[in-house]
Amino acid sequence: MANTEVIAAVGRRKTAVARVVLQPGNGTVVVNGLDLKERFPRAFWQDMVLLPMKMTNSMGNFSALVRVHGGGVVGQAGAIRHGMARALVKADESLKPVLRKAGLLTRDPRVKERKKYGLKRARKAPQYTKR
Repeated sequence: MANTEVIAAVGRRKTAVARVVLQPGNGTVVVNGLDLKERFPRAFWQDMVLLPMKMTNSMGNFSALVRVHGGGVVGQAGAIRHGMARALVKADESLKPVLRKAGLLTRDPRVKERKKYGLKRARKAPQYTKR
């Protein structure tokens, strides 16, 4: 990989879409103009976002610039994780088996089920009254 190369990838989760740009750097992650710790204050969310870099031992090799929109906080963290894993594979194809085994390259297909008419939610029905 050339030192001036930038790698871009898209990650998705639920209704969140993240555009991840990896470039050679010191491991900083900027999400929508904010530092990772500001944007995702909980340690669980930060670990979720940084998991692909930790698994491939590339924490200090790349810096990430991320634009994410849609969904909630967990969905956005999952979308960033997916995009980061895809970008790392573009940067180095030898990382693919490690990330594939951890399930980080697979787009999680679970989304909210639509509400059906006559019901309160997707599956919850109003209470049945016999008389």
